Amino acid sequence: MAKETILIIEDDPDIRELIHYNLTREGYAIAECASAEEAQQALKRKLPDLILLDLMLPGLDGFAFCRALRAEERTKGVPVIMVTARDEDADIVAGLEVGADDYMTKPFSARILSARIRAVLRRRATDPGDEKDVLVRGAIEIDRMHHAVRMDGKPVTLTLSEFKMLDLFLRRPGVVFSRYQIVDAVHGADYPVTDRSVDVQIVGLRRKLGRHSELIETVRGVGYRMRTGKP
Repeated sequence: MAKETILIIEDDPDIRELIHYNLTREGYAIAECASAEEAQQALKRKLPDLILLDLMLPGLDGFAFCRALRAEERTKGVPVIMVTARDEDADIVAGLEVGADDYMTKPFSARILSARIRAVLRRRATDPGDEKDVLVRGAIEIDRMHHAVRMDGKPVTLTLSEFKMLDLFLRRPGVVFSRYQIVDAVHGADYPVTDRSVDVQIVGLRRKLGRHSELIETVRGVGYRMRTGKP
């Protein structure tokens, strides 16, 4: 079985070397780029299984790179974990809103980074089970096999977390999910995500649903649910 490939986009050579060393020990194949522009060229040749992205890069910064990544059909499904010294709430929210699947601040534990990578890669895989790969509810169609969503017949670009949330809600309309249940379904049990992070991702999903955003209802003091009836 081929090794999963991690692309490290980091301008600090010492940090790149440290991450490279630890992830190689975990069995991953590693590719490295010192800038977003270099990474864009590398992505034209081969797509990695996951990208570790610094924000404060020379030239094109991490936010702009991630936004461009999500805008391209070929690269929009590549998982991204932002690894940065910027730890303000506004930076974390901005990172999630442009399509990052996770956000880690420096300095970080190599073990935690490895655990986060495993969790994101697990989410990337198609879930097993007997449920239909394609589900249509009114104006919304979700295709698990191809990680695709269409709304009113038009494609909608979602992050992996947003896709998993929408899948959870659409398959169980009317069921109220607490934030902890949403985290477990999207990220796996015991994943260290705050309530605020869930709320931010719900806001992002609602925005992408446009005129159908009211389908995701807030149940005050409990969590969220998909409104019953046709979307």
